[in-house]
Amino acid sequence: MIFLELFWPAILAAMVVGAAAPAIGTFVVQKRLSLIGDGIGHIAFAGVAVGLWLGVSPFAAALVAAIAGALGIDRLRRRAPEEADMALALFFYGAIATAVFVASISGSYNVNLFGFLFGQVLTVSPGELLAMAGLAAALLLTVLLLYRGLFAIAIDEEAALVAGVPVGALNVLLMLLAAATIGIGMQVVGILLVAALMVLPVGVARNLVRSFQASISVASATGAASAGVGLVIASIANSAPSGTIVLVAATAFVLSDLFRRGRLARARRVVREAS
Repeated sequence: MIFLELFWPAILAAMVVGAAAPAIGTFVVQKRLSLIGDGIGHIAFAGVAVGLWLGVSPFAAALVAAIAGALGIDRLRRRAPEEADMALALFFYGAIATAVFVASISGSYNVNLFGFLFGQVLTVSPGELLAMAGLAAALLLTVLLLYRGLFAIAIDEEAALVAGVPVGALNVLLMLLAAATIGIGMQVVGILLVAALMVLPVGVARNLVRSFQASISVASATGAASAGVGLVIASIANSAPSGTIVLVAATAFVLSDLFRRGRLARARRVVREAS
């Protein structure tokens, strides 16, 4: 009974994050920014270290750092696209180095710090679950309300700009949504793996369906299922929940890719036989 009381908040939290992260990730992947989530995660980790050092909420510090980092990344990407790779690398590695430096001088190398790196979903309280669910619902509602604009900038920014779509504002909003996703996801799979939960289910969806809107639905369903199944497997195998969840998502991606390749092979065979 005690196990169930601890387990169900965890599995619900994992499925909430698993559904929300790929919904934002679909737009990020379409814009060829799959590694942005990983970079923002590095910045959020620096926020955690600073939060522990200053004695403030590490979650709040991580969220503030992630939002500031997301805005900075977007500004760098738009102002100097030809130098974006090097600038972003400096940004990301500087953030992780800052985290290590602050943790070392503040004596924060402990279980709590590593819990943020790799997730601590089994410690989710009912209050934290409600907060995560509320934030995830806000993210999904934002996507629903601004779907047309986000879709336009994800498919073709230049065409969207010509059509009068506020490209700059929507790009900033997308980066903020990604930062918020990192914030709610780090409790479940950790800062180092939350980007995988944003990207891998999207890859599954792209292997299975053609339309962008269907990709969001399939990716969210895949993320939620991966989180739920991964957490159950982790409880049975006594393995790390975060790694198990991501491994389930990675396995789903591999299987969906094999399915796509088989479908293409069958289609080519039918064309050859018809000709």
